Amino acid sequence: MTDGHHLAPSRASIDAKLRAIIADVLGLDAERVAGFDADTGLFGHLPELDSMAVAGLLTEMEDRLDIVIDDDDVDGEMLETYGGLLAFAEGKAVTT
Repeated sequence: MTDGHHLAPSRASIDAKLRAIIADVLGLDAERVAGFDADTGLFGHLPELDSMAVAGLLTEMEDRLDIVIDDDDVDGEMLETYGGLLAFAEGKAVTT
């Protein structure tokens, strides 16, 4: 494509990267993370995802997904489930 439009990453690409980020940052087994579905609880459900890990997770998301996450973007809802975090990442990837 030479029309100059930024081609947003596919949902599958973002999903795969996000799963890798979660596995790497939280030290979780990749097979376990591969089993996450939209309703899988994250913050408050995974003991590995504490407040310190959230900062690392968001930093890695910015780096690997090439997005910018503002402080006011971060809330409990986006971190509550895997589906919420994926939807957040997709929204950011489209707008950057």
